[in-house]
Parts: sequence; C-alpha cells; structure tokens
Amino acid sequence: MSYPLEFDAEWEFLQSGPPEEKACFAALGIRHGATWMTEADDRLAKRIRTSVYVSTYPLAQWLAWNWWRLRWEPESGAPAWALAHRLSSVGGGYVWPNITIASDGERVALTVKPTRAEPSASLRYIADLSVAVGAAEFEAALDRFLGQVQAQLRAEGVAETNFDRIWNAVREERADPDAALWRRFEAMLGFDPDEADPSLIERMVADTAVLGKEAVAEIAAEHAGGEPPSRQHLIDLAGQIGFDAHPADAVRLSTAGKPRRTEALPAWRRGAEMAKALRVQEKLGSDPIPNARLSAMCGLSSSVLGQDGGSFRFAFALDRDRTSGAVVLRSKYETGRRFDLARLLGDRLSGDAGTLFPATAAYTYRQKLQRAFAAELLCPFEALEEMLGEDRSAAAVENAAQRFGVSELTVRTLLVNHGRLGREDLIGDTEAMQAA
Repeated sequence: MSYPLEFDAEWEFLQSGPPEEKACFAALGIRHGATWMTEADDRLAKRIRTSVYVSTYPLAQWLAWNWWRLRWEPESGAPAWALAHRLSSVGGGYVWPNITIASDGERVALTVKPTRAEPSASLRYIADLSVAVGAAEFEAALDRFLGQVQAQLRAEGVAETNFDRIWNAVREERADPDAALWRRFEAMLGFDPDEADPSLIERMVADTAVLGKEAVAEIAAEHAGGEPPSRQHLIDLAGQIGFDAHPADAVRLSTAGKPRRTEALPAWRRGAEMAKALRVQEKLGSDPIPNARLSAMCGLSSSVLGQDGGSFRFAFALDRDRTSGAVVLRSKYETGRRFDLARLLGDRLSGDAGTLFPATAAYTYRQKLQRAFAAELLCPFEALEEMLGEDRSAAAVENAAQRFGVSELTVRTLLVNHGRLGREDLIGDTEAMQAA
C-alpha cells in the first residue's frame, strides 16, 4: 500500500559498527507522494539519487525522543527549538537532509531545503520544497517507520536498545489520556520529557477543568520556555483591566455557514471562509465594519474601542457564565485592538470548548485561523483587490489600511496569502506586528 508520507528503508549490509547501527543500515528515502525529500546529488556515483545510505537507528531514536515536540510544538524562534525539529541535528556520524518539521496541532509542515555545497562533500541534498500533512497522517508515518526499525532490530538479533525503551514509553503515554496531556503541555512549552517543573504542569492540568485543555495548550505555546499565567492570574487581570462582556449577545454563525473542520483544510482558508460566511449572514456586504458594530458583534459595549484601557501580552476573552465575562486586549492602538476583537470573535465562532478564548502570537492552527478570520472579516479580500487594482505601492496599501481600519501589515498579509505579493514583502514586519 502506498501512503502520502513515507519513510522508505531498504536494508543494506554494514561491515563494522555497533550492533544496532549495523542492523539498521539502509538506503533511506523520505517522500511525500511521488516527491522525494531525500533527493541528493551523489558526486562519487555521478548520479541523482532519491535515497541515501545511513543507519536508520539514530534517526529512529531522535524521532522517538522528540515525538511529543514534533507532534505538538509549533514553530518558535527559541534557539533550542531547531534541535528537536531539524533532521540535520540527528547526528550519529551521517549527513542528514535539511528537513524542518513544525506542527500547528492539526497539520504538520515539512520544509526541505538544499544543503550547502561543500568542496569536500561527496553528497549534497538538493530537494527544495514544502509539504503539509494532517497530524494523524504524520503520526501514522512515524508509527510505520519506527515499528519497522524495531522489527529489523529483532530480526537481526539485537536485544532491547535505548531506542526501544524510549519508543515503548511514548506508545504507552499516547494510550493514557492523562499522560498524553502532560507530555503535550511539556512539548508546547518547549521542554523535553520530564524537563519541565512538575508543579507547573500539575497547575496547568488543574486549570483545564475550568478553562478547557485546548485554551491552556494555546497559552503554553505562547510562553515557550517560560511560565504561562495561571487561571487565577487571568481572572485577576480580567477584573483589573478587562472590559465587561456579555457572551450571550455575541453573534453566532449558523451551522450551515461553518466550514467543516478537517485536517485537509489549512487554517488560513478555514478562517477566511468563516469570515465570508459571517459577512453574508450579518448582511455586512463588503464595507468597512464600524467600531460600534464590531463591538456589538463581540458582545461588548459600543464604546469599548474608544476607551482607554490596559493591555496584556495577549488578548483574551474570559467567560464567567453565559451572560457575563470580560475581554482583555493586547494592542494599545485602535487598528490593533480592532484586530484583537475580530480574532477573539473568530475564536469563539470556531467552536472550541471552554471559558477562555486566547489570541496569542503562537503559530498554532487555532491562532492562524483567528488571524485569517480577522483579516478577512475586517478587510474582505475581494473589496481590497477592487480598491487596489494593480497598484501595490506603499501609498496604496496605506490608503486601504485606513479605509478598512486595519494595519498595513494586515493588508500586505492578505495580498501575500492570495499570491499578489511575494512572501519577502513581509520580511521585517514581525517587530511591527508585535508593537501594533
């Protein structure tokens, strides 16, 4: 049977080395469909090959040890992130392909880049591509490969190895919901197994009873390497700097208008489709949404965006019950606060259970969906394109941003997502986005 994502190992003979290394020596190819991520220029053989000769043992051990982080930890700029997400860090004396694996919780992206051309190197990886697979598909691909490595070790008479102990533990943890949640929180905080403070994870698990496990996971991703705020801290913040909210008054999206949640649907597309459906349902047309209308759609006073208020590291809505709650905003500027509100509305409409709705800077599926929803709701792409025509100048982008009450970054991001600008046009905007 052919699978979309596959680690193909054809066992070969290795004359010397530790037993586990010799047992798992193979011609290894990693592919997505018919596209090979291990395509390489073999200068000695003077040919392009799709598989390379390595021992799969160090790779299997690396995948097993980093399984929880590969499955759950979103992309991060933390220095240690690459060690758990790039195959080039596997080691073991072999040259590995330059593949980066990043999950958003629902989908896993594999980004492949050529390795540098070194005069002394006989092999250079040349694949240059990006693919995304569903998280379940990614899990299944690793299960097949790691199971194959285990079977090969036994077939070659190699007794239990360190890899076996790690992988067996991971499989047991995956089958235990409590252990799986613990490991997931560790991973989303950027920690290896048992590296995080146990009291911190215990507190996070306890907070899920009220806030919901998905919301707590989102906050963990926002605080990689640090300590996320507790439920009580968020309650205190909501009381001190939050705006009164009435969740029951927030707009609801009809079931017919919601795109079906599926791993095959990227977050940006699902968020944009939700926003389009809401505009149709609420008869908003393609005009800019006034502050008062946006606030009312979120169950807030029409004057909220005109009020001075405190801000926090991330925006969130916290419901006390169906009729009362609070909203805390991140940005100090009107365009940023409008975007905060639109994100929180999109989060509520997406249907995740719990009383906490966080809008963070993390690269999880939930956060990417929010950002796409907010951009399309506040600045419908069709109306934006009609306004700009072929003009992509800085002045035209600024005028569009002013018309729709969004940041210039939002306008450029929409243009990039729809292929009207290159992604390089967003380079340098990260700092601006954080300050907005």
